[in-house]
Parts: sequence; C-alpha cells; structure tokens
Amino acid sequence: MAGLGGGPAAFGRCTHAVVRSLPESLCRQALRSAAGPEVDFARAEREYQLYVGVLRGKLGLQVLELPADESLPDSVFVEDVAVVCEETALLARPGAPSRRKEVEAMKRVLESLNLNIVEMVDENATLDGGDVLFTGREFFVGLSRRTNQRGAEILADTFKDYAVSTVPVHDSLHLKSFCSMAGPNLIAIGSSEAAQKALKTMQQMSDHRYDKLTVPDDAAANCIYLNIPSKGHVLLHRAPEEYPESAKVFEKLKDHMLIPIANTELEKVDGSLTCCSVLINKSSEL
Repeated sequence: MAGLGGGPAAFGRCTHAVVRSLPESLCRQALRSAAGPEVDFARAEREYQLYVGVLRGKLGLQVLELPADESLPDSVFVEDVAVVCEETALLARPGAPSRRKEVEAMKRVLESLNLNIVEMVDENATLDGGDVLFTGREFFVGLSRRTNQRGAEILADTFKDYAVSTVPVHDSLHLKSFCSMAGPNLIAIGSSEAAQKALKTMQQMSDHRYDKLTVPDDAAANCIYLNIPSKGHVLLHRAPEEYPESAKVFEKLKDHMLIPIANTELEKVDGSLTCCSVLINKSSEL
C-alpha cells in the first residue's frame, strides 16, 4: 500500500520504498489461487531487479530492501503486511496464516523510519494491504477471502481523518487485483463484470466523483502512480508485451511519465505491481 501524502494535493508524493528480495521457495511454495505454470526464478529475479531499479535509479526513492526469507515464500509481496498513510503505519494481519510472520521484518523497518506504528492484534481481524485502495481522499477496502469486516473496522479506527468504505470482492484475490489509482483523481479499472461491479459500488459509496480509466485486462489495471517533484506525474504500468491493448490505453495519458514494467513471473502466483512495495512519504528528516 502506498503511504502517499495526505490529502488530494499531496497525493502520490513518495520518498521511500520498502521492498523484499525474492526467496527461491516462492517458485514451489507460494500461495496461488489457481494451478498453473511454475515460476521461472531467474526471470522473476530479473523482473524484480528492474522494478527496484526503477524506484531507486529512475525515480530517486530511498529503497529499503529486506532480505529474502526462505521460510516465507510469499514475502516479496510486502504490500499485504502494512498500510502506510502519512506518518502512520498499520501492520496488517494477513488473511493467510502462513504469511503472518512476514509482519515482523516490516515492523522493524517501519520503526526505523520513525512512523507511528499501529498493530492489528485482534485475532478475529484479517486484512491484506492488497485489498486497500487509498485515493488521497478516502479508503476503499475489499472484503475478500483475505480481508474481513473487522480488519476494515480497525483500518477505519487507525486512519480516522478519512472515510472508509467496504467493497465486496468475489472473483479475485484482492480489490487491487483489478483496480488502482492511476492519478490524483483517476481510478484505473479492469473491464470484467466483477471489476465494473466493484467500481459501481465505490461510486455509490463515495461523495466524490472520480474519473475512470478502463483497461481491457483486469491485471493491467493494477499500476503505481507517483508524484515525483523532479519528474511530475509518473505511472508504472504493465508492459506492452504482456498486455498490449491495455498499454495502448495508458499511452493516452499524455501528462504522465509512463514506465512499463514486466511482471510475468510473479503474476503466476497472484502478484501485481503494487504488491512488491510499500511506498512512504516522509515529510520530515529522519
């Protein structure tokens, strides 16, 4: 989850990114919603290094990279274990019990950034960061196989300055499996019936009217928007060789610096672009 600056004017501002190296155990032991081809670890590693290289080299973020842990095959997907907004970090309680130890390393690195840490200790609550969409104005929380109502309630208690609405998610792993923010007021959304139904729910729940960017492929609707002072509007989106028709839609965003990123391998285990980083905007020096 992007800890993007508070309020619409600061939306997308980012100074730091937390990532985690890939364990080789990911290939055979990572959770996946459907059977399919095995992850090519060498290719996954190359794609991950390019992703981190964009954050660090092209965008100038301070990247904090946690070490791989072979006992935690899903741990590259750091987004699911923390939701950061402004100076507060909510340590989540992932819906999959096998992922709950991932929170420990995340807690240490977020403490090192002097963030206000809130821990989700209620054993009845589950929350994956992949179900949390922050628009700069409000939160939408997907109620899915991994996130329940109690998790959404704790998120609302943690970020009291923002409205929190829940959105049923039935046919995808997470809410952000088919949507994300592509700009300060722009929701990228997939074309499937489930995605469009979720968008309608969000529109009904919100007092604000968002623009929408509809792409043919649900997976391609997961993109990363950043507002970098020296770069302006930046959008990391899925590569044209993966989703050519969706890439054509992104190319219409003439005010954005567009950066295509391949995610072919991690997609095999339900990974999206937002999954692999927690983005943080530190307004003060550490």
